[in-house]
Amino acid sequence: MYGWIFRNLPGPLWFRIITSILFIAAAVLVLMQFVFPWLSQFNPLNDSTIGGGV
Repeated sequence: MYGWIFRNLPGPLWFRIITSILFIAAAVLVLMQFVFPWLSQFNPLNDSTIGGGV
């Protein structure tokens, strides 16, 4: 899949490498800013019971 995406990007090799890095950075940014915080509310591993009985 990644090879197909890389082969179908326009331009010379150096431009495809830079474009790929920008796409990866954008995907990581979207995941860290929006998807993971939204998803963490459904994660039962975040519920801590240590020190809550006082």
